[in-house]
Amino acid sequence: MAEIVTRLVGDSRLGARLDGIYSVCSAHPWVIEASMRQALDDGAPLLVESTSNQVDQYGGYTGMKPVDFVQFVHGIAQKVGFARESLVLGGDHLGPNAWRNFPAEEAMKRADALIEAYAAAGFKKIHLDTSMSCADDAPRLSDEVVAERAARLCAVAESASERAGLQERPVYVVGTEVPVPGGASEDLATVEVTSPQAALETVAVHAAAWQNRGLNAAWERVVGLVVQPGVEFDHAKVVDYDPSSASELSRVLDDLPGMVFEAHSTDYQKPEALAALVRDGFAILKVGPGATFALREALYALADIEDQLFAPDARSNLRAVVERVMLAKPNNWEKYYHGSEQEKRLLRIFSYSDRIRYYWADAEVAKATKKLVANLERVEIRENLISQFLPNQYWQLRCGLIDASPMSLIFSKIRDVIGAYAAACRT
Repeated sequence: MAEIVTRLVGDSRLGARLDGIYSVCSAHPWVIEASMRQALDDGAPLLVESTSNQVDQYGGYTGMKPVDFVQFVHGIAQKVGFARESLVLGGDHLGPNAWRNFPAEEAMKRADALIEAYAAAGFKKIHLDTSMSCADDAPRLSDEVVAERAARLCAVAESASERAGLQERPVYVVGTEVPVPGGASEDLATVEVTSPQAALETVAVHAAAWQNRGLNAAWERVVGLVVQPGVEFDHAKVVDYDPSSASELSRVLDDLPGMVFEAHSTDYQKPEALAALVRDGFAILKVGPGATFALREALYALADIEDQLFAPDARSNLRAVVERVMLAKPNNWEKYYHGSEQEKRLLRIFSYSDRIRYYWADAEVAKATKKLVANLERVEIRENLISQFLPNQYWQLRCGLIDASPMSLIFSKIRDVIGAYAAACRT
């Protein structure tokens, strides 16, 4: 698989030997910085992706257009000292999803503009996702329609990167048989692994659509196929990877030279499961909510430490602020969290889908977070307090791997997650 990583990231001129690469799907600056710190220590490249609803030509929910996201990530890289040539930016689920309530042609015109903005901004890896039905479509699109629309968007990306004078053209990922973004919203029953026949048919139909548009050279840069390897999570449970159930699917790669599988929703998988996924050809591992879940754990643990060290009127009261803001602005969670008021309260905090991640940029929440960090920077956080609330970071502190500053503890907690992905991808 190492040659696929090379095709994806280019000649990074780094010493790391990689069998796979993890994709950090987050727009939170601390998650991105922690990931860069991990990659620096590993001497490895880093893939950071934005989703089509986070970043688009209108600003998405982050307020960033593709060129803004590039500048945002490059700014973090400059701060950390992470070389730009070792950084790969990707776009996930790029297509008409945000505009599926429009007629298909109108939605696709907007998707054209989305792809053009991503390609012109220099995004190297583009996942083309045209699987969703639009307002005047049949409830389920045929494979041929999905592939033709994806080929249309590929043509847009090729033209945009050429006009922008970019030395490197994008690489592409196709296929859409993926878990629900952010995890399942209801209790899981079973997760069906993509059949070998479906995987091969997806590739064949897409290859024909590329050929019909004269995109043969671009097809040579299709490096990945999104499939369902049998991994998923809902609010409180994780379906772990079972290599035996995906063995037939893995063998399909023998018939797809130059391609690997991309696995979505690998959040919360055991470290040994992540390593098995890479070994079995699922060489691009996506992580998003799992990283921000760790961020929330770190911040709430620090809030517990703050409670021990500061009088009530001096505290950030971060937990209460987040709960108040989430109740006042429920759009990002109320469609997903159900049950009694007590159950919804628990889900707002602890759900694996981690919809708290949409609120860290809120002005009131950001102010409380800043106060929490500032408070703890002014005091010595004793190691026995860290042992109580952040036990893994306690041992890292004792071993001299981190210090007791709040930001060091936050980055360490996020790297507990990212480090498992990095270990799974190393030869």
